[in-house]
Amino acid sequence: MFYKFLLILIFISSFLNLHADEKQSIINRLIETNNLTFNFEQITNEKTETGSCILVFDNKLKCNYEDEMQKEILINNKTLVVIKKKYNKIYFYSISNSPFVKILNKNNLIILIRKSNLKLNDNIDLIYLDKNNKKITIFFKKKNYELMGWKVDDQFQNEIYFSLKIKNTNSEYNPNLFKVPTIN
Repeated sequence: MFYKFLLILIFISSFLNLHADEKQSIINRLIETNNLTFNFEQITNEKTETGSCILVFDNKLKCNYEDEMQKEILINNKTLVVIKKKYNKIYFYSISNSPFVKILNKNNLIILIRKSNLKLNDNIDLIYLDKNNKKITIFFKKKNYELMGWKVDDQFQNEIYFSLKIKNTNSEYNPNLFKVPTIN
């Protein structure tokens, strides 16, 4: 009986260590990453949008959508700017209460990874419930711990699935890309 208990304890311990190793490997990969250039697919309420982005840790994201409105999204620190070039419209939003605060800031993302539940399947899913019971799921590749995307709920309760295909890591970029436009 004692040996069965010991085997079960060893199995549980190795299972927990495996998950801790997976999380630490993801964190190690993130620590080495300063920026990512990628193509994306975003699905919101069954509407699919595509484009390309650059993500710079910490708190900077610029995405150009391949759509008729020539939409651009810019996040710089706690400001989200939606630009619709076709209509010459600019909209400003705060991201202080959005999941982006946890995803785009490397330290916050590492904390989220440590506190999340890990689910292994074809990829690594890290599932986190925030203080308001909103679920954030972040996806990583199993073989190289590369970021694959995330699934979040926005402030209007829309589920947003954002998948990315990384083209470059730690490449040169122009810091002026993240300059918040002013209203004329």
